[in-house]
Amino acid sequence: MLPNLILTPAAEKFMRRIVRFSGLPAGAGVRLLVSPGGCSGYNAEFSAQAQPQPGEQAVEVNGLRLFLPAESRLLLEGVTIDFVDTPTQSGLTFANPNQAPCACSSAGASEPGVARIDVGAIGRGGRPLVS
Repeated sequence: MLPNLILTPAAEKFMRRIVRFSGLPAGAGVRLLVSPGGCSGYNAEFSAQAQPQPGEQAVEVNGLRLFLPAESRLLLEGVTIDFVDTPTQSGLTFANPNQAPCACSSAGASEPGVARIDVGAIGRGGRPLVS
């Protein structure tokens, strides 16, 4: 089952750049691995990949290919993926309207159901940091 997710134009543009500058052949996409955890309710990793790995499904959004493992597909149901660039934060955000706000006092946990991924941690096959 493919998730009902929303990819904003800013997030789409950001992911397209990841693929374009990865040096991978045409048909490459972004592998997005989302797991439960963290203050926002999500831990996420992403990288440019030539093709889906076994067990992943390719989701196409306006020609952009996302490679999603089964667990990610379940967790991304109803989620909006956006890209933000502010003086204090730059990266992808995952907003789940059904996620309860965090009750702890950690920095960056002010928005309910939002995971932030640091842009500086992007690498081909690497593991971005999540805050």
